[in-house]
Amino acid sequence: MKIIGDFKQFLLRGNVVDLAVAVVIGAAFGAVVTAMVEDLVTPFVAAIGGQQDFSALDFTINDSTFRYGDFINKVITFVVIAAVVFFFVVTPVNSIISRARREPPADPTTRKCPECLSEIPLEARRCAFCASQVSPA
Repeated sequence: MKIIGDFKQFLLRGNVVDLAVAVVIGAAFGAVVTAMVEDLVTPFVAAIGGQQDFSALDFTINDSTFRYGDFINKVITFVVIAAVVFFFVVTPVNSIISRARREPPADPTTRKCPECLSEIPLEARRCAFCASQVSPA
């Protein structure tokens, strides 16, 4: 019975549940990105470039067929998917995170001298620039 309890504790631990959710969301998101590339971006590239599918491109040497067109398709697909993820996911998420993350200003370690307006340490009793006496902060 201890093994079943340990297994239950393992399954309900936060890391396992978070990982499972991430895998499911990642798979769904991958399908959305793939559909966007195949249904929107690739036809747009084909409209500009004139050819949508390079898989028919090949050459033969000694009865061995080299399908370099399929490789070109895969490279173009990878670059387009990477661009879509970067411009439509990474950039907006980074922007949202940077707006949400407002760090409080750091505690000041210096202050301005009231006479010459130079930066001096907070605990200074005399300005190093104009030699005037200042009260410690």
